[in-house]
Amino acid sequence: MTGASIRFPHLGIVIEHLGKSISIFGFDIAYYGIIIGVGMLCGIAMAVHEAKRTGQNPEMYYDFALCAIVSAIVGCRIYYVAFEWSYYSQHPLEIFNLRQGGLAIYGGIIGGFICMIIFSKIRKASLLLMADTVVPGLLIGQIIGRWGNFFNGEAHGPETTREVLEGIKIIPKFVIDGMNIAGTYYQPTFYYEFLWCLLGFVILLCVRKFYEYLKVGQLTGIYLMWYGIGRFFVESLRTDSLMLKEFKVAQIVSVIMFVVGLIMLILGFKGSKFENRYDDYERSC
Repeated sequence: MTGASIRFPHLGIVIEHLGKSISIFGFDIAYYGIIIGVGMLCGIAMAVHEAKRTGQNPEMYYDFALCAIVSAIVGCRIYYVAFEWSYYSQHPLEIFNLRQGGLAIYGGIIGGFICMIIFSKIRKASLLLMADTVVPGLLIGQIIGRWGNFFNGEAHGPETTREVLEGIKIIPKFVIDGMNIAGTYYQPTFYYEFLWCLLGFVILLCVRKFYEYLKVGQLTGIYLMWYGIGRFFVESLRTDSLMLKEFKVAQIVSVIMFVVGLIMLILGFKGSKFENRYDDYERSC
C-alpha cells in the first residue's frame, strides 16, 4: 500500500502518500511492527484484568506474557517459513526479516499454547483456567493486529472494483482508499476478519457474565469454534494463503480448531475433567 492516501472526509483529515514505515532519527520503524506491539500490550492488559476479575494472581500473567510473546513470534515465523520453504531455502537470511510481514497468526496461537502448557506445569496452575483468562486478550490482539496487514497492503482478497467495495456498506471509505494498491482495488479480507474478531470479543464478554453456568475451558472452546468458523470463510477469499498441495493450510487448521472447540464445549457440559467451575473465584463485572 505504499504511496496510498487515507481520507477521513467527515473529520477533515487526509494522510497523503502513506508508506509502510515512519522514520525516527533516520531509523525506519514499520507500522506493522508498531501495530503488532500495541496489540500485544492491549492483549496483556486484558488478560491481567481478567486475572484480577477471577481472583487470580495478575503477576503470573505478566510473567507468562514475557514467555508467550517470544514463543508466539517464533511460532508465527516458523509456521510461515515452513509453508514457504521453497523460497526461504534459497534466501535463508530473509527468515529473520520480520519487517515486511510474514507472521502467520495460527503459528502464533500454537506457539503461545505450547508455552502455556509448559508454563502451567512449572507454576502448577490450571491450564484451562489460564486459557480462559487469556482468550479475550488474544482476540484483542487479533483485532488490532489485523490493521498491520492494512498498512502492509497484504492479507487481501481478489481484485475487485471501487464500485463493488462502495456497495458493501460495512466498509469505511478510508479502507476502500487503502485497498487501492498500485492502481488496483482488492477485497479487504483483513477487515472482514477484524469485524469477525470484534464480534467474537463482544460475545465472549457477554458469555463470561454467566460464569455460574460455565465450566473451566468452555470459554476457550467458544473462542476456538468462533475463530475457526470465521477464518475458514475469510481464508476462502484470500489470495496469499499458505498452501499444502491443493489445500489452504489455514482452512485445515480452522476445521481442527472448530472440532477441538466443540469437543471442549461438549465435555464441559458433560462434566469429566472440565468439571472445575469458577465458583471459587470472586467475580465483578
